[in-house]
Amino acid sequence: MIITHDISWPQCLSNQLFPAIKKGWKDRKEKIHFFWGLGSNNLKEIEDVKRDGDEWWYVDVGYITEQITRYPTPIINDYDKTYFRIVKGNMHMTKGKPGDGSRHTKLLQQGIDAEFKGWNTGECKHILLAPSSQTVCIYMHGLSQEDWIKQAGEEIRCYTDRLIRMRNKPRPNNEWWGTDIKDELKDCYALVTNMSLAAVDAVLNKVPVVTHSSNVCHSVSGPLAGINERTMPAREDMTMWLRSVANNQFTIQEIEDGLAYEVLNA
Repeated sequence: MIITHDISWPQCLSNQLFPAIKKGWKDRKEKIHFFWGLGSNNLKEIEDVKRDGDEWWYVDVGYITEQITRYPTPIINDYDKTYFRIVKGNMHMTKGKPGDGSRHTKLLQQGIDAEFKGWNTGECKHILLAPSSQTVCIYMHGLSQEDWIKQAGEEIRCYTDRLIRMRNKPRPNNEWWGTDIKDELKDCYALVTNMSLAAVDAVLNKVPVVTHSSNVCHSVSGPLAGINERTMPAREDMTMWLRSVANNQFTIQEIEDGLAYEVLNA
């Protein structure tokens, strides 16, 4: 039995994703829950589902995709190039199957930035600290975003004296609104985050990362204790990771057509 945890806000993208899931997902008698992000009452409801032992999937924006317009209301600008992730029992894909590489090739052909460009081994100056949202910090760590930033900064200081810059998710009226993370990745020695997709931006722009074990980039990241040496996986490993990422995100049409179900349940 497919159960979508609907969000009442009419402009929420779940109102487009959930009908596609109901069309493309094979139903069965056991409960299968789908959540869009962690908003509304999802934090509590996810914990209830986990306690009951039911199957659940997390739905959110994709990893390597055409960007949506987020404010003031979310808008999908190009349905053919906008991908969404559907992850079983977690916020991020961490053990995806790379497939034959065709979906990664498709991203490149669509003009989406999905190319590994190597690592910046030249002169680098700062550490970029990129926290997840307040809601994600509470869900993952039981900490406010402010407390996580403080804790992460103190841990970084145990291993390096490099300048630490902080970058939050751009939102209207905050200092990062209207800025591009690529500018802060220039001369960046490493990016540190818990669950932020800024880690994907970093590895696509030649910057090594340190992430939480549940982050999509964890398999290509390194430990904080090794931040001075930095972990820079080989091109072959990065290519396989990119293929896995591409193989675990789908357009709304691909979800509706059942492709997402077939790939994720193969």
